[in-house]
Amino acid sequence: MSTPASALSRTARISTTAPAAPARAGILHLGLGSFHRAHQAVYTAAALQAEGGDWGIVGVASRSRTIVDALHAQDMLYSVATISPDTTSLSIPGAHTDAFVGAEQPDRVVAQIADPGIRIVTLTVTENGYSYSAATQRLDLDDETVRADLRGGAPRSTIGQLARGLQARAAAGTPISILSCDNLAANGKHTEKLVREFLQELPGSQGAEALTFLDHAVTFPSSMVDRIVPATTGELRTRVSTLLGARDDIPVPAEPFTMWAIEDAFAAGRPAWQAGGAVFTDEVARYEQMKVRLLNGTHSLIAYLGALSRVATIPAAIGLDGIEHAARAVLRDEYEPSIEVPSGVDIRAYETELFERWANTALGHRTSQVGTDGSVKLRQRIPEPALLSLSRGEMPHLIALTVAGYLSCIAPLPGFDPGLHAAAMTDAARDRLAALASTARDGRELARRVIAELHLFGAELGEQDAFIERVGELTDTIRRQGVDAAIADALDASRTPTKELQP
Repeated sequence: MSTPASALSRTARISTTAPAAPARAGILHLGLGSFHRAHQAVYTAAALQAEGGDWGIVGVASRSRTIVDALHAQDMLYSVATISPDTTSLSIPGAHTDAFVGAEQPDRVVAQIADPGIRIVTLTVTENGYSYSAATQRLDLDDETVRADLRGGAPRSTIGQLARGLQARAAAGTPISILSCDNLAANGKHTEKLVREFLQELPGSQGAEALTFLDHAVTFPSSMVDRIVPATTGELRTRVSTLLGARDDIPVPAEPFTMWAIEDAFAAGRPAWQAGGAVFTDEVARYEQMKVRLLNGTHSLIAYLGALSRVATIPAAIGLDGIEHAARAVLRDEYEPSIEVPSGVDIRAYETELFERWANTALGHRTSQVGTDGSVKLRQRIPEPALLSLSRGEMPHLIALTVAGYLSCIAPLPGFDPGLHAAAMTDAARDRLAALASTARDGRELARRVIAELHLFGAELGEQDAFIERVGELTDTIRRQGVDAAIADALDASRTPTKELQP
């Protein structure tokens, strides 16, 4: 299901005035995808409009030229279509000053980080872009790209680019901040740790000057970002171009809701992002827990169960009674007890708003998009809440169902067809998991191989035999009786008082 043209024609509000381009760039952004263009770029445009400053953005696409070429052809401009069932609002952020492809110009990435005019590097490279081992939570020294970056030459990994860029910048000593905007726990500290590990792995004393530079002139603030940004469709391009009266090859669809919580720890200044609604807070970790678990964790459940139910979009999935009940149960009973609510946040109002966002039929967010890269996403979302439940002697049946749904979509057991929406999900671990599934006798064996032996969700959860058994049971139920039966099983079990789990 693509974004309906009718949704775009209802009460369309269009701001077609192209903003003046920023005079100079002060931000380098790694990961020039749709989310960045509908989130950080929008906040930066608001900051520039409110207070000005040299805060233009140089955008770096990882590999694809599509966005880069279109931006150059369109004078660095594009539109954001903010879509609700009743209203569409078009705006043109106009915060970018340049764009290029990092894979084609890796030396330029390093040079831009070293450029004293760049005072902030922001990142939306997804959880996959940080080159770390889930088992050790350290830099993945088995990664071929990381090993090549350590040997020298133009770096290709994100962490390698940051480390080499900071090495080059250290000679001048100009302060800079590295701001991760990805769904990683304590993403600022996590990014800093990986950069330091890279520098420490360099031969001899090659990284020493840069490590000293990090100590006194580089900060790594943490942040939490939130906005649902579906993939752009051909239909959206056509309709937006008609409304604008000008061709836009790269419009971005987005929901009305947007949030950005940021640790205010910048070494060389920052834009007035609060003008766009950003919150500067020392409770970023709480915002992060709330978003990654309540929103993202529940979103994953909806996506996998929806795909297995043969529905294309999140609104269609949440419209099914069983999936809605499962989503409400996992959010309130299994994820919510694991978080500390940020000061001033009404958690019941937040929950209500989440279900309204997921039900936005005009947005057309696809189950296959949300379910993609689950091997990385789920390890950020499920282990701590699951372990907390297990430590209280309670089985997190709905989190177990999330994992069973994921395995059924990405690594179906022989003879089980999860459907075309599951097949459309991409995952770096798909081939490895499919190989394990191909020789597994049942769901229990598959769950044991993936969770206990492969440690896909970390070593600690891999030691929880009861949880692994429950994931296996639900995987078998999906295969033999269908996803509806598995949902009913998990919901019934979650409502029934259980005996204390054996250690």
